[in-house]
Amino acid sequence: MSQERIYKVLLGRHLSEKAAIAQENGQVVFRVAPDATKPEIKAAVEQLYNVKVDSVSVLNQKGKTKRTVRGLGKRKSVRKAYVSLSEGHEIELLDVE
Repeated sequence: MSQERIYKVLLGRHLSEKAAIAQENGQVVFRVAPDATKPEIKAAVEQLYNVKVDSVSVLNQKGKTKRTVRGLGKRKSVRKAYVSLSEGHEIELLDVE
């Protein structure tokens, strides 16, 4: 997989309370491209972070419809990947101050 495709598949880390709980269990949550497949996600994480991936679970989160002053608006839909890492492998978050 080319470096260009890796950065198109993985859009970034997804940080939330649920993602923090998943990280304690050896999972990492990423926002991924809408056309990304599980094998592509696995290959991209393994190449980019030099870790061993056990499994990948993908979910599509539909954007919420919200009421605004100008009528109804819609948030963007998001595709997330829950990546389970092998025993002894982990991805650290950088502390930025």
